[in-house]
Amino acid sequence: MSAPAAILPDAPRATVPPPVIPRPLIELERVAVQFGKGEGAVRALAETDLRIEKGDFVALVGPSGCGKSTILKLVSGLLKPSAGNLFVAGREIGAEDVRIGMAYQNPTLLPWLTVRQNVMLPLKIVQPYRKHWRAKRNGEYREKAEALLAQVGLRGFGDKFPWQLSGGMMQRTNLCRALIHEPDLLLLDEPFGALDQFTREELWATMQDLWSTKRTTVLLVTHDLREAGYLANRICVMSARPGRILEDCAVDFARPRSMDLLYTPGFVALTQRLRELIIGVRTAATL
Repeated sequence: MSAPAAILPDAPRATVPPPVIPRPLIELERVAVQFGKGEGAVRALAETDLRIEKGDFVALVGPSGCGKSTILKLVSGLLKPSAGNLFVAGREIGAEDVRIGMAYQNPTLLPWLTVRQNVMLPLKIVQPYRKHWRAKRNGEYREKAEALLAQVGLRGFGDKFPWQLSGGMMQRTNLCRALIHEPDLLLLDEPFGALDQFTREELWATMQDLWSTKRTTVLLVTHDLREAGYLANRICVMSARPGRILEDCAVDFARPRSMDLLYTPGFVALTQRLRELIIGVRTAATL
C-alpha cells in the first residue's frame, strides 16, 4: 500500500496589477474662473469638466463672452483657475513643461523677419531645439521650416517679408510657426476669422492636412459652426457667461473631408442643431 500523498500548501498566487489607464492630455475637473472680488466680481467660467485625449481635435463654440478663450488661457498656463483642478499631460498645470503652439486671429508675424525666420523663431526659444540653434539653424532647422512651408503651399516664399504676403499667406505662415517645434498641444483662437470665405475654406483644408500628418492635439475656439464641423472630432457647446459645457458631441464624418461635406444633410443637421443650442442659451441669458 502506497504512502498517502503529502498535502502541500497552496502556492502563492501571482497578483496581477490593475491596468494603468492613461490620463487624457487635458483634464478640467470642476474648474471655475472668477475675476475680481466682492460686488464687482465677474464669474467668467462656472464649474466645468472637460477631457481631451492625445491626438484629439476639439472645437469650443458658444455665444460671445462665454469663456471659450478663458479655457484656452487656462490650458496654456496664462491663467490660473479660481477653483477646481486642471491637468495637462497628467500633471497639474505648471508642474511639467508641455510644448504648446498657439495661433490667433491676428498672425502677429514680426515684420522685420523673413517668412522663414518667423517660422523658425520657436526653434530659437523652445527646448530642446534652443540648445542646438547655432549648430542647426542653417541646416536641419532651415530644412524643417522649408518643408512646412511647402506643405501649406508657400514653397519659395521663405525669403519674403510678411508685408509682401496676403492675409491667407500670413495665416499659413502663422500655422507653420505654431507647429515647427512639434508641440504636444496646438491652441487655435479663431485663426481664420478675419479671412474671406474662400481663403478660410482653403485654410480649413490646409489645417486638416496638417493635423492628419502631425496628429497634434488641437483645441480650437471658433464662432463658425461649419468650421467646427469640418475640422473637429468633437464639438463642445458652451453656455452664456458664466460659461460651462452644455453638450459634448462627436463628429463622425469620415476623413479626409471635402467642401462637398458642408452641403450634405448630415452636416446641415449638425450645424443647425448647434445653432439652435447657442440661440437657446443666448435667449435664456437675456431673460
